[in-house]
Amino acid sequence: MTGDHAPSDAPAPAAEAEGAAPGPATGDDAGPRRRRNRTTGSLSRRMIGIAAGWILILLVGGGIALDSVLASAITRNFDDGLEYVLTAMAASAEIGPEGEVFFNRPLADQRFLEPNSGLYWQISGIGHDHWRSRSLWDRALVVKPPHNDTEAHVYDSKEFPDQDLRVMERDVRLPGSDILWRFQVAASRETLDAQIGTLRRTMIRSFALLGLGLIILAALQTLYGLWPLRKVRLAIAAMRAGQAQRIDEALPNEVTPLVEELNALLEHNEKQAEEARRHAGNLAHALKTPLTVIMNAATAQSPDLSDTVIREATTMRRQVDHHLARARAVGRRGSAHSRAEVWPSLQAVERAVGRLYRHVRLDMTGPKTLAVHVERQDLDEMLGNLIENAAKYGGGSVFVTVGAEAGYVEFLIEDDGRGIPEEERARIFDRGVRLDTSKPGTGLGMAIVRDVAEIYEGTISLEESEDLGGLLVRLRLPAAV
Repeated sequence: MTGDHAPSDAPAPAAEAEGAAPGPATGDDAGPRRRRNRTTGSLSRRMIGIAAGWILILLVGGGIALDSVLASAITRNFDDGLEYVLTAMAASAEIGPEGEVFFNRPLADQRFLEPNSGLYWQISGIGHDHWRSRSLWDRALVVKPPHNDTEAHVYDSKEFPDQDLRVMERDVRLPGSDILWRFQVAASRETLDAQIGTLRRTMIRSFALLGLGLIILAALQTLYGLWPLRKVRLAIAAMRAGQAQRIDEALPNEVTPLVEELNALLEHNEKQAEEARRHAGNLAHALKTPLTVIMNAATAQSPDLSDTVIREATTMRRQVDHHLARARAVGRRGSAHSRAEVWPSLQAVERAVGRLYRHVRLDMTGPKTLAVHVERQDLDEMLGNLIENAAKYGGGSVFVTVGAEAGYVEFLIEDDGRGIPEEERARIFDRGVRLDTSKPGTGLGMAIVRDVAEIYEGTISLEESEDLGGLLVRLRLPAAV
């Protein structure tokens, strides 16, 4: 038995390059240019702007709420003073012999005696003249139509052109009188407005200073919080300049996973580059000997030159095929999106093998929803090699079983041929080794399958089939969700 390539009808990798190659650069365009990525603005400015916006919204909202509470408290305290005076008026008021109202004791506040002092009182009743404080002088408070003010009622008034007033009034029925007397006390809003104005100026200054301090704090916090990203940028620049190989600095927990992934990517790229160099060296070494043999035969004008060229060209083709297969797999392995559906690949190989070996019966079983982390072309090549070998060297029956186990998809390919002795199974994976030379082949198929499987972190092993009696090939590849 031997390891060969997949059948010619199996899918092959596309070799056409997309787009035309650009012409040679001249002048200033000859040197490499760094492509500047499109940005969406500064992350720092975005974070500072969001923080400043929220700070302003919260401070303005909080300031309005606090202003309402404090202004209401100051106004309520002012009204309490008016209510105290109104209560004192009602408590000291009596009805005289002619039905007039008088105080049995004078009010204590001297401002009631000073004209236009800003503090006034007035008592009004139907059929009686207004009795008012001396501070009103020749003016009187407006008496609105009766509205049954059994409780103290307060409102703002602009009845005096030179003063805004805060008026509190109450209707009281005094003992010995059938008249409903209107008690009024008024005070200028100048003091109240001055207190509220002072409060608001203090709040605006305090909140402005607080907002400025919070914005500065947010800016410093943003700059300090994003500083590790600047360190990462400097470290990457140092690596690009050849001054470092990895990012080894201690960084915050939020940045460390990013750095670990970046270091892993660098290690992966270095590994790919090293594999590429090694493959190039191996290929050069493998081609050197056949080329030397051909050159020597041609120089010596050997009579069997044509046979020598054919033989050595076949050897070179075998080496080139092997290294190209490995190079393709290595190049595609880096794709995180490598994914291939198992069942469509098996069906494609079944059709190709069925056309080449019409006498072979090929049966397949297993879940039809499995997928592997392998490029479809590489999966076709591995399965094509294994199934074609089973059809070529078996007795006419090939059985393929697919299953999932511990994060891997397992392929069991069995045939009813003579099998391979256990002591010879390790040699079959060597390049160019063929245990059966009676059938055509290059001896590279099994070696390619092993190399490609290992590149994708899979495994392949040879066993004896218990059901068919021939060879059982166990191929395990990483499963994809």
